[in-house]
Amino acid sequence: KWPFMDSRTPSASKTTLTDLVLPSETNPLNNLFGGELLARMDRAASIAARRHSRRIVVTASVNHVAFNKMIPLGSVVTVEAKVSRAFKTSMEIFIDVWIEDRESGICSKANEAIYTFVAVDEQGQPVPVPELVPESDQEKERFDAALRRKQLSLVLAGKMSPKDASELRALFV
Repeated sequence: KWPFMDSRTPSASKTTLTDLVLPSETNPLNNLFGGELLARMDRAASIAARRHSRRIVVTASVNHVAFNKMIPLGSVVTVEAKVSRAFKTSMEIFIDVWIEDRESGICSKANEAIYTFVAVDEQGQPVPVPELVPESDQEKERFDAALRRKQLSLVLAGKMSPKDASELRALFV
């Protein structure tokens, strides 16, 4: 950890992007293309990771995407991204996608995703990121779950022995 790096909260990285679904962004059923939504989520997550790390960031992985609701043509779509956990050089970003009802103005959750970003220097080498201090109950839940997801990913990739995955083991003991 760099001596000048202070810890940060998830709210400090919160990024909100709101936009309309236009005809050129829809499939034959007049719903938003999945790839278009992925790109919007990637941009919001990138900004959140950059706000947390104050560094250049690159997408390392898309860990989870749930397309729970179709997003029709003309919808107002809001993508909210926040850092959910910071590791040594990487950050997990949790993304919530909301659609706004045209008549009532009520927003409902349509989709969610989890991306991982790595902070890098100007030569593309990974660099340390500040610690994350969750505040709300939801932030604490996402923070704890992020370590389990990371351990699972490392076990599945053969980079960690299952016996060393203490957070995963705790789920079954």
